Amino acid sequence: MSLIRAVYTAFVYILLPAAFARLCLRARREPRYGEHVAERFGRYSSKPTAEATIWLHAVSVGETRAAEPLVHALLERYPDHRVLLTHMTPTGRRTGEELFGDRVTRAYLPYDYPGAVSNFVRHFAPSAGVLMETEIWPNLIHTCSARGIPLYLVNARMSEKSYRGYARFAQLVRDSLRCLTAVAAQSTSDAMRLQALGADQVAVTGNLKFDVLPIPAQIELGTGFRASYGARRVLLAASTREGEEALLLDQLASLPPAVLLVIVPRHPQRFDEVAAMLEKRRIPYTRRSLGVAVTSDTRVVLGDTMGEMVAYYAAADAAYIGGSLLPFGGQNLIEACAVGTPALLGPHTYNFSEAAQAAIDEGAALRVQTAAALIEAACRLLGDADALARMSARGRDFTRAHQGATQRTLDVIGLKALR
Repeated sequence: MSLIRAVYTAFVYILLPAAFARLCLRARREPRYGEHVAERFGRYSSKPTAEATIWLHAVSVGETRAAEPLVHALLERYPDHRVLLTHMTPTGRRTGEELFGDRVTRAYLPYDYPGAVSNFVRHFAPSAGVLMETEIWPNLIHTCSARGIPLYLVNARMSEKSYRGYARFAQLVRDSLRCLTAVAAQSTSDAMRLQALGADQVAVTGNLKFDVLPIPAQIELGTGFRASYGARRVLLAASTREGEEALLLDQLASLPPAVLLVIVPRHPQRFDEVAAMLEKRRIPYTRRSLGVAVTSDTRVVLGDTMGEMVAYYAAADAAYIGGSLLPFGGQNLIEACAVGTPALLGPHTYNFSEAAQAAIDEGAALRVQTAAALIEAACRLLGDADALARMSARGRDFTRAHQGATQRTLDVIGLKALR
């Protein structure tokens, strides 16, 4: 073990009590964090199998959904292999259950302790591993390299902000990236930053999220949502983050009663927090989970369910993409464009910088700087049926024009060892 990785490992061990305490705290708020705890430390109750395994790691919900076309392609191309899908969050694991059922094996990826990752690799013995987006875990990567397991970083993204953070640990990151078999980056900018950090064999393959097709059942559910909302125009605030709901509700008086606001917080642990905010402000609202009818007096619908985001987009006339009014980096706008819902973006979209700018350039999205400007732009757009139709069509065209990342990613991976 190199000196820099030894220092990193010592630091990881120092953080072990804090990691366990945080896990316990989260389990109090989200009980599913209390399930399968041993897996996070490399202990698995399932019996090892001799079946050849392709392992794919997707941290949470967004990465799991992005992995959907790739998982299906791997299952089709390698029918004699099982696919192991690992996560770090219960919501990611639940999303994997919803998308793939029993077609894949699921587990938590352990924390990056040498013993834990060694146990993980020994237990599942993957023929190859695929890490989604920006998962650079030095001990995990070096363990796979030492055991001769091909390991790929795909749908890889590296924002300028993340690049500056990783550059502070240049040698550790460089040593890890050079142990990867290949990297499939979302964009040229992502590829250049990854290469500057030390990655070899980097190809630009595009964003897998463009290949995720809307599920017909979700579109049908969205049609039902829309019927329940009545004749009003619908403005969706999708995947909102801490502080953004307050900004939007401060502007609610500027939103005509003829427009219904639907708020879907990004994280389920905040559903009750947003509900309390609405009650404190005495804003008439309903919760999706309660199935209460939306009346003409309802100003806000709180989308407090998981796995229905496509349905919310399908039910909306326009959508604000959360995490972009405040500096969270923005959430995925591709789902909105795919169903033809015009997207409104705040100034902070560094998580999806190229996709966001391309959507704006191609007329599928608008950028605003403040919550007040967001409501003003939304009102203007919702009052112009022709503009809505144009942006809707351009959103679908934008999505179709950027598809094909799944096949390009498969070409990079190759997985020659599996043939």
